[in-house]
Amino acid sequence: MKCIVNGTVVLKDKEIKADVLINDGGRIEKIGSFMIPAGCEVTDAAGKYVLPGIIDMHVHFREPGYEGKEDIETGSRAAAHGGVTQVACMPNTDPVCDNAVVVSYIVHRAKEVGLCKVHPVGAITKGQKGEALADIGKMKNAGAIALSEDGKSVMNSQIMRLGMEYGNGFGLKCLCHCEDINLADGGCVNEGFNSTMTGLKGIPRAAEDIIISRDICLAESIGCPVHICHVSTWSGVEIIRAAKVRGVKVTAETCPHYFALTDDCITSFNTFTKVNPPIREEKDRQAIIRGLKDGTLDCIVTDHAPHALKDKQVEYSLASFGISGIETSFALSYTYLVKSGVMTLPELMQKMSYVPAQILRLEGGEIKEGAPADLFIADLDATYKIDSSAFLSKGKNTPFIGMEVSGKVCKTFMDGRETYSE
Repeated sequence: MKCIVNGTVVLKDKEIKADVLINDGGRIEKIGSFMIPAGCEVTDAAGKYVLPGIIDMHVHFREPGYEGKEDIETGSRAAAHGGVTQVACMPNTDPVCDNAVVVSYIVHRAKEVGLCKVHPVGAITKGQKGEALADIGKMKNAGAIALSEDGKSVMNSQIMRLGMEYGNGFGLKCLCHCEDINLADGGCVNEGFNSTMTGLKGIPRAAEDIIISRDICLAESIGCPVHICHVSTWSGVEIIRAAKVRGVKVTAETCPHYFALTDDCITSFNTFTKVNPPIREEKDRQAIIRGLKDGTLDCIVTDHAPHALKDKQVEYSLASFGISGIETSFALSYTYLVKSGVMTLPELMQKMSYVPAQILRLEGGEIKEGAPADLFIADLDATYKIDSSAFLSKGKNTPFIGMEVSGKVCKTFMDGRETYSE
């Protein structure tokens, strides 16, 4: 057995001073004040917080096919470093995760590594070509937990509707990357003042908003739930808010870079700032924060997209989209949302743990008796500057290098087993 003592435990709706007893089956046996059993392995969390393991429902671990950028082992190590105990892996691998064989490979490889619970997300269409539905039922049986065409949208609305219907029939929600590729037209940054000043081709908000609207309309018309990925626009927040008011079963996510940065960062031409959808303006940043606070945006994810340096050390328009974010998400979210007074720590952990578990129907997401002992210990008083050379991910592509943040992950446990320690 294991016991974490003297910490402040963050429950679903409150913080308490308590000890946490973990049984040999990897579950939480008891929370509170009790006599520590003889022979119990003790971890002292004095002055620190014990938090539910983060569930990051939007990551790219790149395996199979792009192991030079990341693989399941390095991605899992990076996850544990960030306090993450479960992830949902997007399907844009090579081969595409559009069949039971690839889904099974990811499931079994993650179990071999044993550092993070890696849940495959299957592609909506074969080869992510947007032409014919993938083998949805077989993927579900092999272990897929959701469907997505992440990295692109299914532009054919009839095929997207069929994907939602078939997915819903198998209990798989569609996680929608919303981008009208014709309107985006090869852009690489937010369309606005800074795109004009830098000469970089812009992507208008409408490219995202149009597909957000379409996918919500499709879900509403067939009465099935839908999830909107990485929301970046103020207008997208408004569309989702209005849909929720009229009872549409829609949930939505955003990422730390959308509430921590504005597109002023692109004026340096640092390709680490290139992400899709792009980082937008202050009006958008403030709307994202309001959307998180009022529940329009249900959860915080990373869209962890590690790249080899050769994919970023080129001119801006040619660089790959993506930020390596799984190791900085907690510190950035704590710094920008809790320390700033936007939300409480329990509210933050609902966005990062409990709600993602509910959306994906996963066990876990909160610290309670009988639950899996997926948790991490953090020193919230520890202030440090983000240093990508300390990342355990292969991807060092972060725009936050040198930024001062608070909230350092000290230890991570998955099913009671230590997966990371500083």
